Amino acid sequence: MHIIQILILAIVQGFAELLPISSSAHVILAEKLMGLDPTAPAMTLLLVMLHTGTMFAVIVYFWKSWRTTYFQSVKQFRANVIRLVIATGVTGVVGLALLFLIKHVVGHGNPNFEIEQLFGDTRLIAGGLAAAGVLIITSALVKRQYSSAVTLKSSVIIGFVQGLCLPFRGFSRSGATISTGLLLGVPRRISEEFSFALAVVLTPVVIAKEAYRLIKHQALSSPDVVSSLAHTFSLGLLGMVFSFLAGLAAMRWLSSWLENGKWYLFGGYCLVASLTVWSMS
Repeated sequence: MHIIQILILAIVQGFAELLPISSSAHVILAEKLMGLDPTAPAMTLLLVMLHTGTMFAVIVYFWKSWRTTYFQSVKQFRANVIRLVIATGVTGVVGLALLFLIKHVVGHGNPNFEIEQLFGDTRLIAGGLAAAGVLIITSALVKRQYSSAVTLKSSVIIGFVQGLCLPFRGFSRSGATISTGLLLGVPRRISEEFSFALAVVLTPVVIAKEAYRLIKHQALSSPDVVSSLAHTFSLGLLGMVFSFLAGLAAMRWLSSWLENGKWYLFGGYCLVASLTVWSMS
């Protein structure tokens, strides 16, 4: 893979990850257009490392706000951590249940079947984009009486929806979780902060999973595993830097549109993108 390809993918990831339009779908489509295999272990790990770059952008962007909402006192910190842990736990249960179901229905119980094999399916990507678009538009149109925080009940529901997003590229995690928060009456800014705090918790787990997958595949296919892994990780680190910078720019755009009543426009984009991707199937 060339550095220019890494740069393109990192910029696409950085902007799309922090906008509710599914970064994974956009990166996978960019990979396919460049003749790369989005289901290959090296590519799925690269995608996760690009996610890591945007995760750091999220931390930098929200740090001042999180000091007030999450670290104001020990009591408040404990309450917020409990909600994040509950939501992440529900995500894990739903994600594993979906993985089991997909493995037995789509993979016909094949022990070698991997969920990543579906990541290049443009029909699934189109469906995910459409689902995200409908959810975003619905959350923008439905009027709710907003509360002041994420409750235990809403954290369970948001975690459940996040779990549904995991296997399906195109079903934007941030779009789905922020929209779910809005539909549950969680204020816009708090929904945004909670969604990206969940991303910070979830990303290291996904990195570990994809790193293990790559190591397993490299051990079977490459005689020089260490050299091959070092090359992949060096490219990933370069991509992380670019996605971090692009992510900071995207966060300002997202916050501006979310707080100024333009959230529905992201939903409209997802629907148009869905039709475009479907036409490529």
